[in-house]
Amino acid sequence: MGHDEQDLLARVRVEIQAEGGENRLVPLAASGAAAPRALAVLAAEQHHVISSDWRAFLALAAQATEPAEREFFTALAGGEGLAMAKLADFAAACGLSTDEVAAHRPLPGCQAYPSYVAWLVLNGDPHTALLAILANFAEWGGYCAAIAAGLREHYGFDDAGCAFFDFFAEPAPDLDELGLRALREVLASGWSPERAFGPARLLHGFELMFWNTLAELA
Repeated sequence: MGHDEQDLLARVRVEIQAEGGENRLVPLAASGAAAPRALAVLAAEQHHVISSDWRAFLALAAQATEPAEREFFTALAGGEGLAMAKLADFAAACGLSTDEVAAHRPLPGCQAYPSYVAWLVLNGDPHTALLAILANFAEWGGYCAAIAAGLREHYGFDDAGCAFFDFFAEPAPDLDELGLRALREVLASGWSPERAFGPARLLHGFELMFWNTLAELA
């Protein structure tokens, strides 16, 4: 049975939303109600997330069987590399030194997300990871836009301090199109996506766990 890639993404996103759950930290940061400590821990936890996802995306690119899929994961890995430098500026704006970021003890609830991405590398397949990541793309960008606005308005962060969130909040139509092309090629290869719906839901749930773990500190 054939699947149009845009219709497939819409179906997965509907199923994800049906799971419920809300991000409790982002509204607090956007309104200025989040404690500075929660923002500092966010910076330290993101350091671990990016370090893990960077390697995971490179591994997925190596596993990919379709050209656009390989290009998509390679682009994601490149983005993580760019984001890491911007994250250092956010951490500094939160009052954290490089040594303090390195010494941070990761919180299990925050690291479930990158751990599951790594699990997909070992136990899933790049096609499943592709669909799961694409299905969760839009929400992540929206979260970053809201946080960037809150940091400027309520916490006095400058452009350098907000650059990490600005980077992910900025629309990336070329990357979006590449992801859709990758999904189109994967579907044309005969891959059936039905078993990937569960991993997409799990990835979404683990992302909410990340934010809501931090909300406990806010």
